[in-house]
Amino acid sequence: MNDSSWGAPQQQGYWGPVDQGPVQGAAPAGPAYDAPEAQQTRPMPIVPDVPAHGGNQDDDRGAARRGGPLFRDETYRPEASDQGFGAQAFRHETPSAQPHAAVPQNPDPMPDAPQPAPAPQKKSAGRDLGAAIGVAVGLGVVIVASLFVVKAVFVGVIAVAVVVGLWELTSRLQERKQIKAPLVPLALGGAAMVVAGYVRGAEGAWVAMALTALAVLVWRMTEPPEGYLRDVTAGVFAAFYVPFLATFVALMLTADDGPRRVLVFFLLTVVSDTGAYAVGWRFGKHKLAPRISPGKTREGLLGAVSFAMVVGALCMQFLIDEGTWWQGLLLGLAVAASATLGDLGESMIKRDLGIKDMGTLLPGHGGIMDRLDSLLPTAPVVWALFVLFVGSG
Repeated sequence: MNDSSWGAPQQQGYWGPVDQGPVQGAAPAGPAYDAPEAQQTRPMPIVPDVPAHGGNQDDDRGAARRGGPLFRDETYRPEASDQGFGAQAFRHETPSAQPHAAVPQNPDPMPDAPQPAPAPQKKSAGRDLGAAIGVAVGLGVVIVASLFVVKAVFVGVIAVAVVVGLWELTSRLQERKQIKAPLVPLALGGAAMVVAGYVRGAEGAWVAMALTALAVLVWRMTEPPEGYLRDVTAGVFAAFYVPFLATFVALMLTADDGPRRVLVFFLLTVVSDTGAYAVGWRFGKHKLAPRISPGKTREGLLGAVSFAMVVGALCMQFLIDEGTWWQGLLLGLAVAASATLGDLGESMIKRDLGIKDMGTLLPGHGGIMDRLDSLLPTAPVVWALFVLFVGSG
């Protein structure tokens, strides 16, 4: 190094002090230290000159600008650079701390590629129609065979259906609500109620109903008193809902043309349900009671009324002694209304219990109670209209 450089003012360069050349402000020609000093100094990498902020650089060049970060999420710290920390001179910071960021923080998202339209799906009935039709045909054969061969056999069929229905109902009450309605007095009293109705008429049915309710109250006393009122209330409700309403079928059977009256009763109820299902499944758009049964529609109700009224007119005209077609229209209308209300009533019970079906005994249908739901409330309606139109004999 020239001795004259010791007394001259020195210009601070990028990496250290440099000599002032003959031209003021010119770029330094090299480091301003002697060779012995260079051996004690760690060499620093040469960083090319890049224009300051605001230049038009691409991503690769912009990452190597002097005095700036190598990455977009780093901030240059000159105090660390002057101390020779190298990569530590850059500190990771959030994008909001970079006022001169070249890349937008929230670039516009690219539009999604067009997706193919989903294939249209066919309407589903929600059940195994093959199994449902097979079970329905089998039940129909049993009912018709017992109905027209020996009346007493058909009474036994009613009693069996009542006992199974009570078992399903009380089992679901205990499983879902911890309600212990006593099954033994209900089953015995229910079967007795059906037989008493057939043998002694309406008076016998009422007496059997009262005795069944009393048996429920006494039977429940053998257990702790906690929940007594809840359990006996459910038991009396079950006795009225299943066996007592079913007794009106036995009352219809006592007439001279009893088997035909019972046949019309079953036929109209089935036709009403079928019309509601067929029309509602094909044309249903407006919900009838969405909070109770979302599958039922107003169009389905119109289908039930239409089918039941037409079949009712034909049945009253050709099957019932002294019956007329206009009576059949009224009978069909009443059956459609009561069957729909009965179906909604059991749907309300099942929704309260949080179940879809009362049982699994009948494939494609659910349980016995899922088939009795529209029959039970319709039985007293049909019996009363038969008595009004053509008498009880």
